[in-house]
Amino acid sequence: MADRVTVIGWDGSPPTEAARAALGAATLVAGAAHHLALPDVPPAAERVRLGSVSLAARRIAAHRGTAVVLADGDPGFFGVVRTLRAPEFGLEVEVVPAVSSVAAAFARAGMPWDDAQVVVAHRRTLRRAVNVCRAHTKVAVLTSPGAGPAELGLLMEGVHRTFVICEELGTAREQVTVVTSDKAADHTWRDPNVVIVVGGRAAAAEDGGWIAGRDPGAGPRGWVQPDEAYGAPGGLGEGETQLLRAAQLARLGPRVGDLVWDIGCGSGALATEAARAGAAVIAVDRLPEACARTEAAARRFGVQLQVVHGTAPHVLENLPEPDVVRVGGGGAAVVSAVADRRPQRIVAHAATRDEAELVGRGLTEHGYRVECALLQSVELDTGAWTETERNVAFLLSGVLAERAP
Repeated sequence: MADRVTVIGWDGSPPTEAARAALGAATLVAGAAHHLALPDVPPAAERVRLGSVSLAARRIAAHRGTAVVLADGDPGFFGVVRTLRAPEFGLEVEVVPAVSSVAAAFARAGMPWDDAQVVVAHRRTLRRAVNVCRAHTKVAVLTSPGAGPAELGLLMEGVHRTFVICEELGTAREQVTVVTSDKAADHTWRDPNVVIVVGGRAAAAEDGGWIAGRDPGAGPRGWVQPDEAYGAPGGLGEGETQLLRAAQLARLGPRVGDLVWDIGCGSGALATEAARAGAAVIAVDRLPEACARTEAAARRFGVQLQVVHGTAPHVLENLPEPDVVRVGGGGAAVVSAVADRRPQRIVAHAATRDEAELVGRGLTEHGYRVECALLQSVELDTGAWTETERNVAFLLSGVLAERAP
């Protein structure tokens, strides 16, 4: 086993005294090609090209001597330190940090980043990274080959953002380019790169913050807001009442990285509340006035969502793949079309038992585990304790077992 493993962050600056001392004593040095070419690497040291960190960790664990691992930026921030410290390798790790590539990218852009989301995009997580970019106004994306600026831009179709693309930070080939998201696929970008994604309507910001990233306490308290908060003329539709929305959101469980479809968005109440949970949302309605109300609700609560005017199920064909879907209108035919896209969860409501059975059979035939509950809510005047309004609906939910968490 290696006597000592020192992980050195590299940001293009001259090595610190601690980094030079560790490199001078190293009998094995692991890193990318540009790291191994640094003049401070001892000529006699064994050199390991860093591809798979796990494979390199096994070689280091079997090495008799002193090992150094070189990594771009801060190796403790989405870096190699997590893998090297895995118990199966038994390595004792010391870290000499550097400026993270995210901090360097925002510095090049001249922007603060305490209010930014930071995500890692590779082939497996690209879609979820894009969903975060859809849902938030400032996101830093640590990219990888096959999940870079071009792929981000292609998947952001329908949502306008500005990309600040920082290539090969800290090297002589460093370059910073600003393009709109729809133009990112027109170029070939060099790895490694960091993409800052900015745009959309920002919520009203106070001077300074108290927590990094998105403030989870921003906006009014409560998972759902009173019906009157959405100001729909004549009140909300039968599928949008406050308690039904609460039950639907509880079954859907929207979260950061998800894409939610809200079909038949009506006043925009559920779409806005799903966006407040941090999910990306596409709200669909066939009525222009419903689309306008949804956009107004999003502005009022300071959230990002995409509104699509059209009639389901046809309008759904070109939308990106959803994680969870609420069907607020269209009945069994729309629920069946949604199930064809295989989201993890679908919720819908029905006014009658016959309609509920029809929707439930359709979900079952598509392989979903179906639950149905008859919800009745009665509002009371607490002055006289008399009934003022009664709502009854069948709440249906389908969970796809193969994708269940």
